[in-house]
Amino acid sequence: MSDFIYMSKEALKKVKDELHEMKSVKRPEIAQKISDARDFGDLKENAEYHAAREAMAMLEDKINQMEETVRRARVVDPKNITDDKISIYTKVTVKDMNRSQEMQYTLVSQEESDFRQLKISVSSPVGKGLLGKTVGDVAEIQVPAGTLKYEILKIEVAL
Repeated sequence: MSDFIYMSKEALKKVKDELHEMKSVKRPEIAQKISDARDFGDLKENAEYHAAREAMAMLEDKINQMEETVRRARVVDPKNITDDKISIYTKVTVKDMNRSQEMQYTLVSQEESDFRQLKISVSSPVGKGLLGKTVGDVAEIQVPAGTLKYEILKIEVAL
């Protein structure tokens, strides 16, 4: 996995802050729970001990994933984003040609995607299908439910 993860400066800071919180607060809390549970005696039948160990393993996995994200992260310079074609950190207005309905999406990294806020990942099927398109293009995108057909109406820089 040597692919870069493109992120905004704010998104990378959020990941780093969360990672710091996990390492400096959550990890010691769970370690203390393991220690306290160990003091109860027989570890074979100690549910609190096993639950705390499982929580620690899950936390360590999450920490490893986030460290990998930070390692692979590349901050996108807002000066390099243009509104001539769809790329990460552009807001695009499209017309769903199947429903004659306009929608607006912001293309972001996978770590920042939030469909409720209409922020879609550039690695999602729709994000991939829109990348590189210009105003006036029609994007035909295969999704599990069928084929989406979007006409690109407007592109704006989102950062």
